[in-house]
Amino acid sequence: MQRIFYSNDSVVTGTEISKTLLEYAAALARNVSSATVTIPVRREDGVMSRATLLIGPASQLIAEDEEDAGDELQDDILVAKMKASTAALGAPRAVSARAAATTADEIAVDVDDDLSSL
Repeated sequence: MQRIFYSNDSVVTGTEISKTLLEYAAALARNVSSATVTIPVRREDGVMSRATLLIGPASQLIAEDEEDAGDELQDDILVAKMKASTAALGAPRAVSARAAATTADEIAVDVDDDLSSL
């Protein structure tokens, strides 16, 4: 089991769920995107519940092992969906300097440079 620290709170969930959630959050951040994910959690009183987290570029998640949290929480379908979503976002890709240009002036300089060679 792992405790995920999120915002000013924390939740306890299964280890595989936690690790997959962090991988998905990292992929979303790389793609400047966000998503909501509902995961199974064990509340402080031991009762099973669900928590919905908004993850993306601004998410700062920390996970640590949680001792004596009871039986491991599992949700194979959720884990498979998060892994598929992570894969669909793809691996980080290199971006050319021209594609990374963010202002009209930068783009204009590139166009002028290209035109001078004609």
